[in-house]
Amino acid sequence: MDREVMLIRDSLIPKYAQLVYNGFWYSPEMETLQKYIDATQENVTGTARMKLYKGSCSVVGRKAPQSLYSEDFATFEKDQVYNQMDAIGFIKLNGLRLKIRHLLKRKTGKK
Repeated sequence: MDREVMLIRDSLIPKYAQLVYNGFWYSPEMETLQKYIDATQENVTGTARMKLYKGSCSVVGRKAPQSLYSEDFATFEKDQVYNQMDAIGFIKLNGLRLKIRHLLKRKTGKK
């Protein structure tokens, strides 16, 4: 599951819990929400190793055959997947709001 899908799924968890708590398990909104959750889990596979100690639980290992992570792609060296020139546009675009904020502060004399 990629980051954006996880963010949306996680933002819906409070609504899911509210529907369950209020007994709306068979409501149309719950059915729709459950279909979305099921769709996000279609490709989730693998195992996780957990450590239980004094009432806490920690993940100590995980592996998944369909993981989006691959050591082949986790490099900034020359490869077929990542072009370092792509980062320049990304950095400029994400920094634009900060640059505009700085310019506006300078224009108004605020620190």
